Amino acid sequence: MINFRPAETRTSPATSSAVTAEKAFSFISKGWREVKDSTEADLQLMKDRAKSFKNLASSFDREFENFLTSASRSSFPVTAVTNSSSLTPAEIDFMKKLQPKLTEFRRAYSSPDFSKRVLEKWSPRAKIRIDLSAIKNAIVEEVDGGGRYGSGRMSVRDFSWEWKGEGDERQVGRNWEPIRALKTRLRELEQKSSSSEIIEGIRHSELVEKVKSSLKAICKEPEYSKEVPPLDFQELLACLVRQSGPFLDQLGVKRDLSDKIVESLCSKKKNQLLLRSFPNGESSILEGENINDELDIRLASVLQSTGHHYEGGLWDDFTKRDSDGRRHVAIVTTASLPWMTGTAVNPLFRAAYLAKSQKQSVTLLVPWLTRTDQELVYPNNITFSSPEEQEDYIRNWLKERVGFNADFKISFYPGKFQKERRSIIPAGDTSQFISSKDADIAILEEPEHLNWYHHGKRWTDKFNHVVGVVHTNYLEYIKREKNGALQAFFVKHINNWVTRAYCDKVLRLSAATQDLPKSVICNVHGVNPKFLEIGERMAAADKEEGGEQKFSKGAYFLGKMVWAKGYRELIDLLAKQKQDLNGFKLDVYGNGEDAHEVQTAAKSLDLNVNFMKGRDHADDSLHGYKVFVNPSVSDVLCTATAEALAMGKFVVCADHPSNDFFRSFPNCLTYKTPEEFVNKINEAMSRDPQPLTPEERYNLSWEAATQRFMQYSELDKILTASTSESNEVNGIVRRSKSVPNLTSVVDGGLAFAHYCLTGNEFLRQCTGAVPGTRDYNKQHCKDLRLLPPHVENPIYGW
Repeated sequence: MINFRPAETRTSPATSSAVTAEKAFSFISKGWREVKDSTEADLQLMKDRAKSFKNLASSFDREFENFLTSASRSSFPVTAVTNSSSLTPAEIDFMKKLQPKLTEFRRAYSSPDFSKRVLEKWSPRAKIRIDLSAIKNAIVEEVDGGGRYGSGRMSVRDFSWEWKGEGDERQVGRNWEPIRALKTRLRELEQKSSSSEIIEGIRHSELVEKVKSSLKAICKEPEYSKEVPPLDFQELLACLVRQSGPFLDQLGVKRDLSDKIVESLCSKKKNQLLLRSFPNGESSILEGENINDELDIRLASVLQSTGHHYEGGLWDDFTKRDSDGRRHVAIVTTASLPWMTGTAVNPLFRAAYLAKSQKQSVTLLVPWLTRTDQELVYPNNITFSSPEEQEDYIRNWLKERVGFNADFKISFYPGKFQKERRSIIPAGDTSQFISSKDADIAILEEPEHLNWYHHGKRWTDKFNHVVGVVHTNYLEYIKREKNGALQAFFVKHINNWVTRAYCDKVLRLSAATQDLPKSVICNVHGVNPKFLEIGERMAAADKEEGGEQKFSKGAYFLGKMVWAKGYRELIDLLAKQKQDLNGFKLDVYGNGEDAHEVQTAAKSLDLNVNFMKGRDHADDSLHGYKVFVNPSVSDVLCTATAEALAMGKFVVCADHPSNDFFRSFPNCLTYKTPEEFVNKINEAMSRDPQPLTPEERYNLSWEAATQRFMQYSELDKILTASTSESNEVNGIVRRSKSVPNLTSVVDGGLAFAHYCLTGNEFLRQCTGAVPGTRDYNKQHCKDLRLLPPHVENPIYGW
């Protein structure tokens, strides 16, 4: 035995330990090198034998070919065959028939890769498996026990060497030279490592310590994966109530009531919910999570302990994928310039300011109307002969107001104007006009309007994330019509249906809108920068002129002249308070279908109202007005109110949820009764409005609106977070793939049912759809250069 005991004059124990460790590992390296050399020698021997066999076969081939050549002659001399008699004619004919097959056989085994095929065919399909569990158990035992290494000492007999061949026949490892050589080297190492010094050196080696830690971590199993108790009755009932939300909502059960039931069921279990699923200390990670989050994690832990892995449901579409490079945002709206309506202007500004950041590419998808519908919708007889011409008009209008070049794409989808509803209805599948490679994030402006008669691919299947922005209070408009209460009942449930089926998130501009599923309230609209510039100029002029009166006119109202836009409320207030408003004059600007009726009603009541044609709110003729009056209660968030505040004017408006965002501005005066309306008018006419502060000016801007939109729609997280982060909950479990979601199954079923119903033309017309809007018409094909619907989506049959 070689003695590695160091001399008494050694400098330090660390140096000696390093030397002994290096020597120990050199033995192992040497053993592996010998195994490699022996293996290469065996392989070379096999190659030589194959080559020898090939040469032998070639020699046989040459001899046999000479024999065939001599056999094919017409006559055989006696001297052609040594020690043999002449061949008979029958034998010669037999050899001629055999010659082609022998030639084919010769060509096969004479090919260059013959030896390779021989090796692949005859070599044993084997693999070496070395069971190193003895090493692992010994190291882990030493780390856990911290005792002497002798308790976990191992020998070569502890190793398992197996040679596995075909048919599961096992042979002892000693029959193969490389294994025998390796065992010999390890036996020598065992003999040399018996001294306490080399064991102590290896024990203190940094590399060995890392190996110990790694093996110990591999051996230890997660504690929280063991003995996770099943869900009890209260937890199961809470899950059922929470995931039955869509069904309960259709029955009229409010979402708040369902949340309270879930909270009451889980309140007794709240302190024990995570402690039963996770070891001590880890439950503190989730402190501060609400009941829903805790219940999700509890479900995930139970499913994870059973080995269950949710692979998706009946309605899931696994074709969605992350976009390469920049993310893509598609904004789909229901109107377009030059129609000056909120759903035409606000989505245009949203596209411009989202594209301004250059963090994502943006596409704005707007409706294209045929020439006949353009004449009905667009003001001042403006019409377009091609989509390119209308796109130029839109971009020029936008550039004059924002002051920068907005880099985004404008696309068109077929639409048809419906006179009865004064709105544009999509024709065909709107989602097909966004290519699959750009189908990443969709923003649906007026999602209920876009999907009433949508017969096409489900938005949430084609896009990774779908956000709906509610602009219009349709229930308020419908209630004003004949049988409005009954119609509003059906429309309410249809709106719930389509938004739940087609949106991941819904933003409501104010509480004046219908309470839709998956919705939050936030004003995500700003004002045209031009109005903020007007307000700054008015405030600067007031300072320069030493407080000279900057408003030379009184009060005005501006809006589309239809009864639902506040004209009914305005005429009622002026008529009822005519005595108290003696001397008050109001100028009204607007065009619309009800213009004649509105003017006739005001004239019959002898109201002091001056009607004028509609114009842009930023027109110079409107700068001198001091008070903007808006009595409308049908608006969701009046754009004209925000524009008037941006220009530094007073605004007198109703105390209504649609005006909640404007309450914080000192120049906004709200009223609840007709008497308060008179008081607010008199207050506004008697003093000057206050200039906007920088904070108030920023809150009205599109920069602030875009920031609010990114936050409340959760796009800021989606655009920046990686896929792995979005699927993890505090780094513990993956909720999205562990917990089957009943809500997604219900939503998918609603979408499928809606698709089936909207595919029937009779049912579409019964519910008020424009005839022929399931597919676009020939004029749309010509204008947008589209294939006919029967060619784009053929129906194959017998």
